[in-house]
Amino acid sequence: MIHHRVGASRAGYNDGVRTVRALALLVPLLLLPAAPAPADPGVLSATLENGLRVLLLEDHRSPIVSFQVWYRVGSRNEQRGATGIAHLLEHLMFKGTPTHGPREFARLVEQNGGRDNAFTSQDVTGYYVNIVSDRIDLVLELEADRMRNLLLDPKQIDAERQVVIEERRTRTEDDPSGFLGEEVASIAFKAHPYGYPIIGWVEDLRRITPEEIRAFYRTYYVPNNAIIVAVGDFRAPELLEKIRRRFGPIPRGPEPPPVLAVEPPPNGERRVTVRKQAQLPIVYLAWHAPSQRSADAPALEVLSVVLSSGRASRLYRELVYERRLALEAGGDYNYFSLDPNLFWFWATPMPGKTPEALERALLAEVERLKTAPVTDEELARAKNQIEASFVFQADSVHSRASLLARFELIGGAALLDSFVARIRAVTAADLMRVARAWFPPDRKNVGVLLPKP
Repeated sequence: MIHHRVGASRAGYNDGVRTVRALALLVPLLLLPAAPAPADPGVLSATLENGLRVLLLEDHRSPIVSFQVWYRVGSRNEQRGATGIAHLLEHLMFKGTPTHGPREFARLVEQNGGRDNAFTSQDVTGYYVNIVSDRIDLVLELEADRMRNLLLDPKQIDAERQVVIEERRTRTEDDPSGFLGEEVASIAFKAHPYGYPIIGWVEDLRRITPEEIRAFYRTYYVPNNAIIVAVGDFRAPELLEKIRRRFGPIPRGPEPPPVLAVEPPPNGERRVTVRKQAQLPIVYLAWHAPSQRSADAPALEVLSVVLSSGRASRLYRELVYERRLALEAGGDYNYFSLDPNLFWFWATPMPGKTPEALERALLAEVERLKTAPVTDEELARAKNQIEASFVFQADSVHSRASLLARFELIGGAALLDSFVARIRAVTAADLMRVARAWFPPDRKNVGVLLPKP
């Protein structure tokens, strides 16, 4: 994920709420029947006449509220030649409307003791404000204003374009792991826009016109393409009425065009080797894997935790601690991806160890998953880690809101109820089966970064 104030992760810019364990994150107007049942009996859910989806959950433990607006648009919705436009627009959402000038959004939030931020991922662009609950009217005013009335001044666009180009330089071009992750993704996907970097190619960032940005804003920043989620110290029916008054008059837009691209199955191994100024080599392996719509998704989620969560994880224990081949090693799976994505493995060799040896070691660990079941201890630890992280998020109104939004995006907040049960049902045999199904040796994507002399 790319935040407008926060950093990125190893495999390039990714979704910071990619997996449940990594999450930090409703009268006069006609209400349509609420689609699907809410995940929690305390959640008030509604779909306004203009298509805006609203999920509200009261939490009176502290006098604060997390108010979040998630738009169903990310780099997945971009076209060749205009990559990075979703993230650039995220920056521009803070650059003012006729009512509230540039940077006034953040200034007003901070003056009232709140914190705001935003992120762009492959599938979604999200905005949030965490603030004392008696200031919620201010947040409603600001968010409704910029959903409809963004200025998109050409001078502000050109200034922010340079900010994003510099961000790309520091986070990707000058960061060896981000650079390699971008290269591997670009060879792994031939047809699907998941192969585009979220931050965009620099050539596109320089070229994108204000007219294109305005068209993108009009297409995707419409109430029928948005989800509002709020958790905190409020009365849900009263807040729903306030949301109706502020956001209800915003007209529904045409339905945004669907993403029709389907990635064809790879016909063989794909490999990229790059040279970059770096202290040590880096090795990435990536296989295409299904999204959460697949029955294999829970097993792949558990498998990623078995491999890479903590110092007791398999890759750390085998490659770092016992064999002393790697300084670090891990794996990652994007459970919440809307479309089939990648399952990543990575490692950085110890000084004196070669990337070739490390690649062989990683591949040996992948093959071991196919032939020997993980131990009962490994399986139980991974399930406990996922469930504990899932439960601990209830301590934060921000995380509870983000979690509701994330499940709503993939098919309905009610899916939140079944997640833990799906994880608990995973067996060691399931892990072997998905490893055999999704990690064939002749369909891997390999990236190796070699330090420049």
